[in-house]
Amino acid sequence: MHGFVFHGPGQGLWETVDDPAIEQPTDALVRVETTSVCTGDLLTLREGAADVKPGTVLGHEAVGEIVEVGPEVHAVAPGDEVIVSSISACGHCVRCNEGTYGQCAYGGGWLLGHEVNGTQAEFVRVPFADHSTHKLPYTLDRGTAVLFSEVLPAAFELGVRNGEVGPGAVVAIIGAGPVGLAALVIGGMYTPARTIVVDLSPRRLEVATGLGADAAELPGQLIAELAEGPGADVVVEAAGSADSFTLCTRAVRSGGHIANIGMHGASVTLHLEELWRKNVTISIGQVDTSSTHWLLKALAPKHLESLSRLITRKLDLTEVGHAYEILSTAVEDGALKTVLQSA
Repeated sequence: MHGFVFHGPGQGLWETVDDPAIEQPTDALVRVETTSVCTGDLLTLREGAADVKPGTVLGHEAVGEIVEVGPEVHAVAPGDEVIVSSISACGHCVRCNEGTYGQCAYGGGWLLGHEVNGTQAEFVRVPFADHSTHKLPYTLDRGTAVLFSEVLPAAFELGVRNGEVGPGAVVAIIGAGPVGLAALVIGGMYTPARTIVVDLSPRRLEVATGLGADAAELPGQLIAELAEGPGADVVVEAAGSADSFTLCTRAVRSGGHIANIGMHGASVTLHLEELWRKNVTISIGQVDTSSTHWLLKALAPKHLESLSRLITRKLDLTEVGHAYEILSTAVEDGALKTVLQSA
């Protein structure tokens, strides 16, 4: 088969690789029909990562068809169309029972495209398939479905839920990429009084307005008004930069909450000398994907239609290298999510 292989910082190639095989009785093999590239993939390709070895197929988001299962897989069977979670979970340890799949104590966590070969390939081996795949609802198109691999659970778990978005809240979202905009849509289910979106891309701000933001602007006046006024109850950091985190600390009210979603590739200064007086709560962590099953039930057709607008480009799976190029200039170009589909 073919896959997009990491060969060191800045080096990735679509090339022939060995077909995956069942290695553990809880594994499933999936023929990849749709996948994508996210910021974590881009950071790995650009800079490398200590636990990503050269020769690893990248990617951790996918929708596809089960082609083979191990003897201890019972929830899915060959022929099933499934969403592959970005996080693999044994489903039995203390951490998994708590819903913190990313901290799985029995060998799970962020495996795909990280510690084992990932989803940017024609086939992928999925560990712990019973708890790391979800049957695809027949009404859900594959492009939107791939958002359930990571984007939607990250937006909900790390932004909406951890930030405690609720009725009457003033919410500011810093970063209008796919996860930030997903937080806008999902957060709207909790009837906040006002949601403000800030981003550097005028095109992304237009999308935010179309998805229901009460205000969407470049960094500047909105943040200044929040900083000088009562501030936001919840500030969602969804850009992953030091500057965006600083904006969050300015915009949050006393007693408010900063919910960090963004993946930071560089050091961020935490101004505790300013924040301690404000009694601010800061939450941070990686996605668990334990909410995926709930999201599949909770998101209504109108929400799914809105979320489908996060997909701004569709390419053939063989064009995965181009998808990385698109993501690398996404803020400047206003691109959101590029999905890759098999022929």
